[in-house]
Amino acid sequence: MAERETLRAFQARLAERLQAAQSRPVAAQWLAVHAGGRACLLPLPQAGEIFPWTAPQPVPHVRPWFLGVANLRGRLCGVIRLAHWLADSPLPAIEPVAEDAPAHLVALGDALGVNAALRVDRLLGLRGAGSFLRVQQADAVRPPWLGPCLEDAQGQAWQVLDLQALATESAFLQIAA
Repeated sequence: MAERETLRAFQARLAERLQAAQSRPVAAQWLAVHAGGRACLLPLPQAGEIFPWTAPQPVPHVRPWFLGVANLRGRLCGVIRLAHWLADSPLPAIEPVAEDAPAHLVALGDALGVNAALRVDRLLGLRGAGSFLRVQQADAVRPPWLGPCLEDAQGQAWQVLDLQALATESAFLQIAA
């Protein structure tokens, strides 16, 4: 009989902890990365798994930002060089990073319905809204996948990328040169 009381007490404590965890705000909202010298924030709900650099199989007659196809955990994904994709955007030009620098692949989340991964130069950890002091709203002429620009306490500008909007961008989906 004592075992049943212990099990009930355990279940009650577990239920309380689960309810408390759901009511707490989520601390991290973005994955912070560097791509081509730009500091970018990828929304966690839209980002998928992070992989170490895997050289993709090149594909002929594609745009310069499309590196090829890589097998990521049994799933074929198109690999996009985020630095080059951003270079074609209305963002200000930044000093390019050497191509032989260590890199990572950030897969787009499964919910986005696109088998793609972004090549980023560096992973900088997780960031929450409390990490930033100011928000500069995006201009009306910018593409919808470019979100607001956030500024941290050190004055570093961070560009938010809307991966869901990027996954539906026609230029992003058209890889043929």
